[in-house]
Amino acid sequence: MSLNLYKVSQLAVVSTEHLTIVLLITAGVFLFFIALAVIKMYKLKAENKRLTDSEAFKAEVDESYKDFTDGHLYDNN
Repeated sequence: MSLNLYKVSQLAVVSTEHLTIVLLITAGVFLFFIALAVIKMYKLKAENKRLTDSEAFKAEVDESYKDFTDGHLYDNN
């Protein structure tokens, strides 16, 4: 009976080498996704700057706009 418990306990033991390999692979995957996110962030920032500096973004301000909050509904008379 004690021999069977010994075999079961040996099956459940994970060596430190296997654990290290699994952790390194997991860290590598996470580093890959972090690097991908950083690259995407810089690309989006560059595109945002390009679009902000474009002429389409710098539309003329409508000078005919009148502040409508001075009406009787707001008791600002």
